[in-house]
Amino acid sequence: MKNRITMIAAAILILVVQSAWAADINGKWIAQTPSSGGKKREMTFDFKVEGTKLKGTVSGAASPILEGTINGDDLSFVVVVNRGGGKFGYNYKGKVSGNEIKFTRTRSATGGEKVEFTAVRATK
Repeated sequence: MKNRITMIAAAILILVVQSAWAADINGKWIAQTPSSGGKKREMTFDFKVEGTKLKGTVSGAASPILEGTINGDDLSFVVVVNRGGGKFGYNYKGKVSGNEIKFTRTRSATGGEKVEFTAVRATK
């Protein structure tokens, strides 16, 4: 019984420590993302972390972050964009490394249109 209590306490401690180690990405991040015609488009990400939840907005899409999570250096969220009378969802997955986040973005409905880009910290 004592070993079981010790193991449960250790598991809880590991979960708490993992949450505390989540990357500090609060603030603005800027990325140059590929767009049609081979041109680059600037996007600004404004992140707010609350525990393992990721909130904020994405400017280039003028949309709030939905279903945002952060676990250590890994983050993911969804953005829904209104374009031409239709709504398009995009899934973002990122990996934080210092003052950079390497992103992969895919279109929700098709799972295609995979785009990779890097965002850099603008402010904290």
